[in-house]
Amino acid sequence: MNKELIINSAPEGVEIALLEDKKLVELHYGRGQDQFAVGDLYLGKVKKLMPGLNAVFVDVGYEKDAFLHYTDLSPYIRSLVKFTRQSVEGNPAWGEDMGKFKNEGEILKTGKITEVFNGKPEIIVQVLKEPISSKGPRLSCEVSLPGRFVVVTPFNDVVAISRKIHSAEERKRLQKIVESVKPKNFGVIVRTAAEGKSTNELHTDILELEKTWKTLQKNLKGAKAPQMVLSEQDKTTSIIRDLLSDSFQKVVVNDKKLLAETKEYISRISPEQADIVTMHSNGQAIFDTYGVSKQVKASFGKTVNLNSGAYLIIEHTEALHVIDVNSGTRSGDVGQEQNALATNLEAAQEVVRQMRLRDLGGIIIVDFIDMKLPENRKKLYEAMEELMVTDRARHTILPVSKFGLMQITRQRLRPELNISITEACPTCKGTGKIGPSMLLGDDIEKDLKYLVTQGHQKLKLHVNPIVEGYLTKGSFLKPSIAKKWEKLHKVRLRVIGDNNSPLTEYNFYDAHTDDLIKL
Repeated sequence: MNKELIINSAPEGVEIALLEDKKLVELHYGRGQDQFAVGDLYLGKVKKLMPGLNAVFVDVGYEKDAFLHYTDLSPYIRSLVKFTRQSVEGNPAWGEDMGKFKNEGEILKTGKITEVFNGKPEIIVQVLKEPISSKGPRLSCEVSLPGRFVVVTPFNDVVAISRKIHSAEERKRLQKIVESVKPKNFGVIVRTAAEGKSTNELHTDILELEKTWKTLQKNLKGAKAPQMVLSEQDKTTSIIRDLLSDSFQKVVVNDKKLLAETKEYISRISPEQADIVTMHSNGQAIFDTYGVSKQVKASFGKTVNLNSGAYLIIEHTEALHVIDVNSGTRSGDVGQEQNALATNLEAAQEVVRQMRLRDLGGIIIVDFIDMKLPENRKKLYEAMEELMVTDRARHTILPVSKFGLMQITRQRLRPELNISITEACPTCKGTGKIGPSMLLGDDIEKDLKYLVTQGHQKLKLHVNPIVEGYLTKGSFLKPSIAKKWEKLHKVRLRVIGDNNSPLTEYNFYDAHTDDLIKL
């Protein structure tokens, strides 16, 4: 699979499109003023304890207090509170060496929030979910710093290996390497991307993250809650960090500064791929050149058409998303059951793409075309599981029910991406109303009279064909309206019907040069 990353830099931020085999599968927006993004670290202040919910509300500077549940506290919360307090005061007993930090006791998994927070302390929190709808951010105290190959977690010495690395021999190798190079008092989670990587690559990644933790500690000195103390990498580098692999063929940007930053970052994390970063400079909009704009227009909206003539209807509510699969104009000679299976398998590919593209989260119900045979329903379920392997969001898929429904839950970290693909009507300017048609003739004559005073003697008038008939219809005894205007204003006027012209729109052109005359 060939992957391309197309990055459009604009004054308001960056737009990032991920293409797989030329097909748009992910679209990300990074704004310069973005706050409360997943992964950001804040110095927050506990505002309100909620024993009934076993949670607290924390002030992190958002208009609504953020939510922190007991299950997201981390077993090492007491160590984190101690680290926060001494770092803010600026006199940590351990200096910058976390190996000398003395950990506090762990809390119970089944404990109460009131046992942890007696008062209203200041605490480091990490954004777990961005603000969605009327809810503030959801927070976690299980602080983690993601790198390309590993994720570092402070206050423990646990080494964990991604379950997606199946080889027992490779898991042992990675465990041995990480245990030999990791700093004391830092746990390490080895990501799937680390498979086959050398000791040097893993060690470099861990050292970078240790440096980031030291930066966090410096930022805490003298900080006053609420305050951001460490931001997640910008959208471009975080996507490259998580996605960059040998299948990447191209990263294209349209800004020289961003080109240098992206090249520098890729040179640092994967020097052999530095050459894939190129500058777009052919004069055309970058998203138009790579077909992104057209795919966005075709992929968003209530109805999504498939190549075979089938189509999807996508509806969403506050609680869930519903996707209805329709066969449309698709027909086949193989029988209803096989036709339904073929349509469902094609639709499954588009459903997975739409979930990634729109970043749908929560509960998703897919209403596939009914199939009678259990083995066909099983084929569809297995195909969906295989297609969802490329989805980075955590998800669960249930088999197709006897009603043809498939239930999917998908990790919801940020608001759904919703793009309006409609455009304002050029005639009514989006109001849904046009000017009074009975005054159209008066408006045209008024503009004609003005053009004559400006010295125009020969003119062409482009109007809707209906208006053309109205203006040119006449007889020998009763001249047309256009002929009356010619005689009255002493001008040569040719009325031309234009099928592309809206009913109440008209344009004057100079008959000599064919140039549009702007009024």
